Amino acid sequence: MKPRGPYRIFRAVALVLVVLALVAPLVWMVAASLKTNVDIYDTEKTFSFTPTLDNYANVLQQANYVKFIGNSLWVALAATVLSLLLGVPAAYSMSRFNMKKSALVVLMARVIPGVSLLVPWYYVFSNLQMVGGFTVLILSHMFVSLPLIVYIMMGYFDGLPAELEEAALVDGLTHIGAFRRITLPLSVPGVATAGILSFIFSWNNFMFALVLSGADTKTLPVAIFDFVGYASIDWGGLMAAATVVTLPIMVIALFVQKYVVSGLTAGATKG
Repeated sequence: MKPRGPYRIFRAVALVLVVLALVAPLVWMVAASLKTNVDIYDTEKTFSFTPTLDNYANVLQQANYVKFIGNSLWVALAATVLSLLLGVPAAYSMSRFNMKKSALVVLMARVIPGVSLLVPWYYVFSNLQMVGGFTVLILSHMFVSLPLIVYIMMGYFDGLPAELEEAALVDGLTHIGAFRRITLPLSVPGVATAGILSFIFSWNNFMFALVLSGADTKTLPVAIFDFVGYASIDWGGLMAAATVVTLPIMVIALFVQKYVVSGLTAGATKG
């Protein structure tokens, strides 16, 4: 049945409002990054202004943001790869061997606010003289990535037929061999989904990096605050830095969205 006229109008209006609410801040951010600070404060130049790339030049050259981009890439990639290496086998074990108590611990780690662990983490890592290094950043980001990967992959493994592994065991494979040769190749979409989401969360993580990073290990979300001073704010540079942080993730999400959706739904539809 086709939707009625009033419902179609309501749906169209609601869709437009949601899109505007999501897109308008991004459009304003990109537009402000192309303005001078004088133009940003001038309401008459909200839509009519002369674009400039000076803010991006300041971000990429004077503010040394290329180094911060490298820091963010290194921390996000390392945290994602290590979390996948630990999380995928853990999720498989919890799914296949019905380890409900372990799954409950992972779920608790997933819902515990990270801010509640920052003080004890800082105390422990400062005593170990690790604060300010990449190691502590990667470990802290893994706290977010690892439970997420386990949570996603458990649902995916639950949806895969166990009969395939049982047949492999009958043929002489061990559980590890069946996982490596049968289950893991079938779970590539789920692994890709978990890895992509883990990378995105790590790239955007601000709280852990703010407390645990040093001057040479800043990530992009923390480095943005270099444009916020005590007396004034460099809005043009701030918006250009925010654009540098946001656009790569938006491009990645745009190209991999169908894989993420298929990976998240596959575990719920198989079996």
